[in-house]
Amino acid sequence: MLTYLKRFLIGRPLKSTELGEQKLSKTKALAILSSDALSSVAYGPEQILIVLITVGAAAYWYSIPIAVGVLILLTALIMSYRQIIFAYPHGGGAYVVSKNNLGKYPGLLAGGSLLVDYILTVAVSVSAGTDAITSAFPNLHNYNVIIAIGFVLIITTLNLRGVTESASILAYPVYLFVLALFILIGVGLYDIVTGQVSPALHTPIGTPVAGISLFLLLRAFASGSSALTGVEAISNAIPNFKDPAPSNAAKTLAAMGLLLALLFSGIVVLAYYYGLSPNEEVTVVSQIAELTFGRSFMYFFIQVTTALILILAANTGYSAFPLLAVNLAKDKFIPRMFTVRGDRLGYSNGIIILGILSILLILVFEGQTEQLIPLYAVGVFIPFTLSQSGMIVKWLREKPAGWLTKLLINATGAAISFVVTLMFLLTKFTQVWTVLVFLPLIVYLFYRIRKHYEAAADQLRLTTCEPSVPIEGNVIILPVAGITHVVEKSLNYAKTLSAHQIIAVNVPFEREEEAEFEEKWAKWQPDIRLVTLYSPYRSIIQPLIKFIDTVQNKASESNYQVTVIIPQFIPKKGWHNILHNQSGLLIRTHLLYRRNVVVTTVPYHLKK
Repeated sequence: MLTYLKRFLIGRPLKSTELGEQKLSKTKALAILSSDALSSVAYGPEQILIVLITVGAAAYWYSIPIAVGVLILLTALIMSYRQIIFAYPHGGGAYVVSKNNLGKYPGLLAGGSLLVDYILTVAVSVSAGTDAITSAFPNLHNYNVIIAIGFVLIITTLNLRGVTESASILAYPVYLFVLALFILIGVGLYDIVTGQVSPALHTPIGTPVAGISLFLLLRAFASGSSALTGVEAISNAIPNFKDPAPSNAAKTLAAMGLLLALLFSGIVVLAYYYGLSPNEEVTVVSQIAELTFGRSFMYFFIQVTTALILILAANTGYSAFPLLAVNLAKDKFIPRMFTVRGDRLGYSNGIIILGILSILLILVFEGQTEQLIPLYAVGVFIPFTLSQSGMIVKWLREKPAGWLTKLLINATGAAISFVVTLMFLLTKFTQVWTVLVFLPLIVYLFYRIRKHYEAAADQLRLTTCEPSVPIEGNVIILPVAGITHVVEKSLNYAKTLSAHQIIAVNVPFEREEEAEFEEKWAKWQPDIRLVTLYSPYRSIIQPLIKFIDTVQNKASESNYQVTVIIPQFIPKKGWHNILHNQSGLLIRTHLLYRRNVVVTTVPYHLKK
């Protein structure tokens, strides 16, 4: 039943030779990998106004030069990540750049930041999209958490079906959102040019504003830069592109940068000319749409596509998180299970873990994840800063043709990203202080995982100085609960192992049972030694383990191997297992942690 359900939800398994068919075209990649960055247009411009309103509506004209600053940073990031794509064509983005040029720990800091950021991307995006839906349908507000979790499960399932199939479905809402905003910006600018928007609605650019300060402007700039989250995703996901992957990734990155620049600047300009103020009840994009189209079809079209893009921004995390996890796992900083491809050739373990962690965040914050946005932004700008700095070191070390221009681009990006990171830490410390705690903990966790893999490899290597001890023979211990076919089959198997001695062990809870079983055993298997271990406290494990330890200590003196054979009957139907006490499983679990004891299970399959 579970197999049929899996096939229905995920589809048939794909051969490894079909991997080429699971690569993304530029059109699909743009939609899937840009959804996070493009969705930022729905709240980035508003974040600027939220800061400026603290000194009054007259300061709104500063949103124009601040937006220019954001576009300069965007240009520097796009050009820098384009260089990263060609310099590191196998993906990995900020993690690989920082590790190779700045050292192991800066690389782990960048990798850890991005892993957490992708989890936050899913939780924040889905929660924001759910809020947009429940705002339109207030009766659903009490079900925010359930709806958000439902969206996470749907997106997780789509991604488990494979990157191409998920892109085919999820690309449409992204392009509909882009179309809707271009129509909105085009009509809005036409209204402004034709004089249909009153000049009295906005303060002229250059108007002196009391109370304005450089710190406030930097704070507004940092808040507006939250629109750039997700820019790095393409550099992490280069292996998902069709060949030539680096070239296609670079073109997709440029297209994303152009779209983001046009949409962001368009919304900022319209918000300025309309003189709009941020409102807790209605977003700036919604206000612009209502003023431009009224409560018409276009207004609701824009609202619906905005809600969808906010939800689908989560898909950027699903595209980039598994590939970043693969790079970390290959370097042995996280479990190797992240390098395994699933039935549909995607890195399904990464996809599933991302979905589970996102759902946990939604549950913990009860769907109100807005307070995570500053943390989410800091998690992006730390890798931005490290990757740009890493590229500076690379150019200074290698000095290829045109390296001074490349150095200038990266230096600009690094400086601005560092300022934005500092502004977030200074102005939103109460919301982002946790990043100073959990990032060192994550890096320490990476370090401990790597140490485990290194220690395991050292001990498993044949060149280790520890010599293997020759085995002279077997002492077999066979736990038995009764005289049955499964015990008979296990005894027959034990006799084939050329054992030095076979010892059957029974653990009765009553004295009467002990005597009765000894009598039956003597008649059935008189040649096999039986040991009964009376257990007045009704425990099977403790007396059995104690006996095995005693035998093992004596056997080791003569280089004999202790082998415990566990008889196990297998019910025909899986659910029948809950009807039995699974003592064999408990014994096996305990013995796996005993040195120099071999555990063998002999299955006996029931037919009915």
